Amino acid sequence: MATREVISSGNELAALAAADAGCKFFGGYPITPSSEVMHEMSDLMPERGGACIQMEDEIAGVAAAIGASMSGVRSMTATSGPGISLKAENLGLAQMAEVPLVVVNVMRGGPSTGLPTRVSQGDIAQAKNPSHGDYKSITLCAGNLAECYTETVRAFNLADRFMQPVFVLLDETIGHMHGKAMLPTEEEVTVGIKPRKEFTGDSSEYHPYGVAQDEPAVLNPMFKGYKYHFTGLHHDKNGFPTEEIETCRKLIERLFNKVEAHEEELESYEEFMMEDAEFLLIAYGSVSLAAKEAIRHLRAAGIKAGLFRPITMWPSPAKRIKHWTDKIQKVLIVELNIGQYRDEIQRASGRLDIEGLFKVNGRPISPYEIVEKVKGM
Repeated sequence: MATREVISSGNELAALAAADAGCKFFGGYPITPSSEVMHEMSDLMPERGGACIQMEDEIAGVAAAIGASMSGVRSMTATSGPGISLKAENLGLAQMAEVPLVVVNVMRGGPSTGLPTRVSQGDIAQAKNPSHGDYKSITLCAGNLAECYTETVRAFNLADRFMQPVFVLLDETIGHMHGKAMLPTEEEVTVGIKPRKEFTGDSSEYHPYGVAQDEPAVLNPMFKGYKYHFTGLHHDKNGFPTEEIETCRKLIERLFNKVEAHEEELESYEEFMMEDAEFLLIAYGSVSLAAKEAIRHLRAAGIKAGLFRPITMWPSPAKRIKHWTDKIQKVLIVELNIGQYRDEIQRASGRLDIEGLFKVNGRPISPYEIVEKVKGM
């Protein structure tokens, strides 16, 4: 596989990935620690024939991005936890109307204003259900600089495949980290782009939401001669509001099933030194970098530790989590919140004895802290 070597930050790599993946519109509003994504997009979009607009607030930013996506172009917004809270209603509209969108969330401390300039992984639970109602979220989490790029590219392809918002989680540490990354070439990314489906038959036979119960809607770009309706209300096969009992039931079940039926297609994870592991660490995002360093120290001390790192956070790689938690007795999850993903590990494993190492004061977890916790277990 051809590669290119770059020196950049995580936030800048997410923007570069969007441009390389064919994004033509960015709508957003600056918010620490994600602002560099928009700064970079403001340069990249005009260069690539696209547009970047700073709107008056986070709500308008996502609304503009959704509107651009309705016209058929790849579209993105970026923010942090408070911005996701503000965008929630429009994100629900995109779920219901089935509008593809990439949302980069560079996590910081919360709730509310929290710790704007400090690191956190406090948006894990929010990313599973960013808006009210029944649907199944798709959330990816970068664990190194290269993945800030590759997971953003993957998010655009998944958004068009499943016709819904796809979230890419960074955190303040990995978003502002500056270093070397090995990336696929732009040509390789371009070859991998799979455009969203379009209907090409007679307009009288076009029913965008009249699809199989495990498939997304087929929404042709606006202004191309096919008429249908966008709404946040329950709707029929043509997008028009309805309260008909069976139509409403099937619509909501399909929003859920179109993801659940294809979880293997979405699943992604890393297993580090797991071949002979007798102690299981689970970590994601920037914390996984500290976990890997801790594992090297633990193995030097004779403790056979290994790391399981979910990359697709939602839907979670539940079967693989259960595989390892059934096999290994001692399990520690390390995260920068108070156990938001531990709840999922407990659900997937069926175990309530999963140990946790958590920190919520805006400071990263060091390899030394992980080593000491493991030795104490």
